[in-house]
Amino acid sequence: MTPGINHYYHPNSTNMQTRNLYFSLIILSAIFISCSEQDDEFIPEIPEPGTDVAYLPVVVHVIHAGDEIGEGPNLSEERILRQIEILNEDFRRKEGTRGYNNHPDGGDSEIEFVLARQDPNGDPINGINRVDTTGLNVPGLGYNQNHYAQYAYWDPTKYINIWTSPLPLETECLALGVSTGPDTDLPGSDRLSLPGPGDADGILINWIHFGESDIECHARYGRTLTHEMGHFLGLLHTWGGKDCEFNDYCEDTPAVDVVVSGSEAFMGCAGKPIMIGNYMNYSNDAVMNIFTNDQISRMQYVLKHHPGRNELLTSIALELP
Repeated sequence: MTPGINHYYHPNSTNMQTRNLYFSLIILSAIFISCSEQDDEFIPEIPEPGTDVAYLPVVVHVIHAGDEIGEGPNLSEERILRQIEILNEDFRRKEGTRGYNNHPDGGDSEIEFVLARQDPNGDPINGINRVDTTGLNVPGLGYNQNHYAQYAYWDPTKYINIWTSPLPLETECLALGVSTGPDTDLPGSDRLSLPGPGDADGILINWIHFGESDIECHARYGRTLTHEMGHFLGLLHTWGGKDCEFNDYCEDTPAVDVVVSGSEAFMGCAGKPIMIGNYMNYSNDAVMNIFTNDQISRMQYVLKHHPGRNELLTSIALELP
């Protein structure tokens, strides 16, 4: 995996042919315009004041080509809401959900995600920005990891931008997601995909892997977004640079120097079993259930010290207009 790019592929598909397929499909799908849809009856859960939980606002830019809501890439509101619920189950280690674990090194990140309550104009919104590509003729844009932002990108100091890309069904289990990361003084930050000048900041998820579904793939329980949100908040893959001494810079994730995938643990560095359930692996969704305490500390450090991530904590998007 090239340092600086956090592509989340099926482990058997991380070759140049697959990467070129992913890049080409994204270029072909980058023709759209932005529009917002409001559900007047949508009332997002309001965080309780006076808690130690860090609440972060997200906007989901749903990219589609004129599909009816709930059809194909124009994902239903129910599926989007469930995805955010899964994200919070995982980050909060909620009992009774797939995101729970009783591992001594696991913890509640005390980070929770809230669909934005108002758009950049101050109008009420349910956190979903539907983007219709129909009828727009746009010349070739070239590829970068967040070119969708040329058409739908909200202030990244007020919103976590998430794009669902309308890739063909043939990309199931091949192209999953990608995220930019924060530039901090934490060791290993240079291995994240740091936005350059003119680049946008956010997360891109293949619509097929957004939320729960019954697809025939290991990534069908909504953990693609959990993984990519980990990168967005400064986490590396558990194997880092594939070096036993310098991998993810978290002492409580057992050192490993190879890509971790599948559902079975194996021996990593120094003959210690790897942590197959860690969200920052390429493990099957069904076995993912842990952020460790050191990973949580790293994310909390990012929220405190990275200017853009820190501003999210007091975003106007968390408030009802």
